Amino acid sequence: MRPDPRPEPRGHDSRGQEVRDGDSRDRAGAARRREKPAPSLQSSRGLDAFTFFVANLQTGFGPFIAVYFTAQSWTQSDIGLVLTIGSLFSLFGQVPGGAFVDWVRSKRFVAALSVAIIGASAAGLALFPTFLIVALAMIAHSLASCTLTPSIAAISLGLVGHRGLGERLGRNARFSSIGNALAAAMMGACGYYLSNEAVFYVTAALAIPTLAALWFVRASEIDVVRPQGPASEGGGWASLKLLLTNRALLWFGACITLFFVANAAMLPLVGSVLTVRTSHTATVLIAACIMAPQIVMALIAPAVGRAAQAYGRRPLLILGFAALPIRGLFFAYTDVPELLVLIQIFDGISAAVLGVMVPLVVADTTRGTGRFNLALGAVGTMMGLGAAMSTTLSGFVADHFGTHSAFLCLSAVALAALGIAALVMPETRRDR
Repeated sequence: MRPDPRPEPRGHDSRGQEVRDGDSRDRAGAARRREKPAPSLQSSRGLDAFTFFVANLQTGFGPFIAVYFTAQSWTQSDIGLVLTIGSLFSLFGQVPGGAFVDWVRSKRFVAALSVAIIGASAAGLALFPTFLIVALAMIAHSLASCTLTPSIAAISLGLVGHRGLGERLGRNARFSSIGNALAAAMMGACGYYLSNEAVFYVTAALAIPTLAALWFVRASEIDVVRPQGPASEGGGWASLKLLLTNRALLWFGACITLFFVANAAMLPLVGSVLTVRTSHTATVLIAACIMAPQIVMALIAPAVGRAAQAYGRRPLLILGFAALPIRGLFFAYTDVPELLVLIQIFDGISAAVLGVMVPLVVADTTRGTGRFNLALGAVGTMMGLGAAMSTTLSGFVADHFGTHSAFLCLSAVALAALGIAALVMPETRRDR
């Protein structure tokens, strides 16, 4: 057969240069080969179970600590001191924890080590409730949490790649919220029917199924090179320069800080209002206020992840930030205690959006730099600082001007976060 003398049809590449259709097909085929393949069902279900049990594990270090130490005849100053020690290490350990996760090649090893340390910390609290052991256990738990959260994000990114990250983070948020809700009910029952220290024995025992779930995530499917990018030169100064010169990341950090300044104190203020108005049902209503956002988050988080992949990050961010000032205004002008539970639906919307968007936007803004977990730790530090400022600000305003003014003040801060997200924050999703 004689060759066709006609030249191949020509097109243009993304830079406007003329290319043959055969070249275009070759490049498209190479691009498809470079795409991250979908993880196996075993790894996907293993990560679902791991996030579920991690939420169970972390719930034991919530409000149950204060109840347990009060039953052990600790003074309130000692309880406050050990909680403050844990909070400080948690706040300032996030950036080093993220950098450590970036540095270690095996993200599964970091996650397993963090879970083991948290389980040992819970056992230490139950077995040796002395001040020194408790302080060391709280420090160990805080530092392990600083590496556990970014390692879960790194495993998720390594399994599905950037294109599937939104939906994967939505699944993580769903199973985490279900785990939080079930663990709170289970540990409350243990404390009521057994003893207060039983909560921490159960927490320590939960480390075993958590590690078993992590074992099902296949290490061979976690791509540690593509998600994290090539190793960057320059060490710590290069990392700091990258964080301080990344405009999208800085604007996002400003939004998140203002959001947590407005958000962290709202539920404690609601608790104070309920205690004054209906002291006999305040505990039940507060429990319902905690459960309602978890239910909403479990229902909508996967849809948020899919929408972020399809429509971009900014529309979802604006939705999540807009829910907070609406919630604050409703709290300010609502007198019926039962309606406060319904208002918490807006908290579930914000929690679902930010639970997906925070690691997703950080992954977008640090793509190809090798600093994903470091940046995630920096954003986590901003969140912690915002939450710390929130309680101080709301307490001052509530003492001097009343809770109505405190809700309005927090709503104004939330509007500032919404304004930055809507007017300044750029879209970080890369076009397909």
